[in-house]
Amino acid sequence: MEYSTLIYEKREHYGLITLNRPDKLNALNFQLFTELNDVITNIELDESIYALIITGSGEKAFAAGADIGELNKSDIRSGKQFSEYGSKVMLKLEQLNIPVIAAINGFALGGGLELALSCHIRFASEKAKMGQPEVNLGIIPGYGATQRLPKIVGKAKAIELIISAKTIDAETAKSIGLVNEVFPHTELLDKTIEFVNLVLSKGPLAVSAAVKTINASENLTLQDGLSYESQIFGEVCGTQDFKEGTGAFLEKRNANFIGK
Repeated sequence: MEYSTLIYEKREHYGLITLNRPDKLNALNFQLFTELNDVITNIELDESIYALIITGSGEKAFAAGADIGELNKSDIRSGKQFSEYGSKVMLKLEQLNIPVIAAINGFALGGGLELALSCHIRFASEKAKMGQPEVNLGIIPGYGATQRLPKIVGKAKAIELIISAKTIDAETAKSIGLVNEVFPHTELLDKTIEFVNLVLSKGPLAVSAAVKTINASENLTLQDGLSYESQIFGEVCGTQDFKEGTGAFLEKRNANFIGK
């Protein structure tokens, strides 16, 4: 598939998705979701991709929300479908068994913030602004903010942000745990890539297994989660990377992981 609303670059063992509708502040529409879904599928099938970064084109926005012109045409049935399709794509992104990092380079509002919430880690530019302004439009978040935001910042803070439609800056977002780190605007992507390179220096199968196990914890009791962790731990102990990593530690040398 050729992409018109995003740019996908496969770099050395990681992918970079750039939302690319700068004239619309990278607003999310049906076409963008379709292309994002296709990219995610390709990444799932590419065993040489060990991490993924998502950012926005231009200087102003990560993604400024859903495309209001497209959304305005919705009724009960089509509105439900609009929400379900975007949520399906974001869930697919969240369930990738590789770390997914949002590099929030500007406005992340409404659906744009929900896309960032579906990433495992969020880094923000000092210029970033975040919020869920849907109640200003007479609707509620439709791509998962009512479900993910409380788990990330707590129920009370999530309700406050959603029902007030307040926009917060990057430092405030960091203070409530919404973003992991805040970087100077011109350094955001470089710092994000620096983090990815740190992750790439680790055992890729172990990193993937860790993400997979943490993702599973969302739907498991503690007892079931501990059992699942032990199962995955055992599987990782059967890999060549495990032998290499433990052997390198004992021999006091750097490990040479091969992803097998």
